Amino acid sequence: MSEKQILNAEDIRRALVRIAHEIAERNEGIQELVLVGIRRRGVPLAERICATLADFEGQTVPVGHLDITLYRDDLSLRGPAPLVQKTSLPQNITGRTVVLVDDVLYTGRTVRAALDALADLGRPACIQLAVLIDRGHRELPVRADFVGKNVPTSRSERVDVRLHEVDGIPDEVVIGRPDQDEDQK
Repeated sequence: MSEKQILNAEDIRRALVRIAHEIAERNEGIQELVLVGIRRRGVPLAERICATLADFEGQTVPVGHLDITLYRDDLSLRGPAPLVQKTSLPQNITGRTVVLVDDVLYTGRTVRAALDALADLGRPACIQLAVLIDRGHRELPVRADFVGKNVPTSRSERVDVRLHEVDGIPDEVVIGRPDQDEDQK
């Protein structure tokens, strides 16, 4: 599979700054917000958005971490012992505006699982979705409120977000395309 970089570290930074400004503008400030990153890469993205909001709003937004493993509709396909990580919310989300943060929006199934998980944790006044990449190919009626970059893809391509906090390498987003030889198999 060959790869092509579509975002570098600076591109990712700029996209997250724009998303942070859009979140503050749409919500007329950040007083009632809670950012919730979907594990794995949604968590560092939510923390970066939080830091950006703090820079220009002068206060921090609570950030939570959401593990959706047990809410996935493909759990039986993921092996006999799925790795379940900790979900932690900084405060009660009931009555608050929750901004779910994830790296890539694809079929919408991850977001559906996250909505189910949030419903078990409280009743937010509003749930919004922020994603770094929207690659299309929805299977469920899900739309992001805040998008870093729309990237048209084919189903055979992979979109990989690599973040320093998770992967230990410089930030980047790449598209993996099947090699010509693989296409003809």
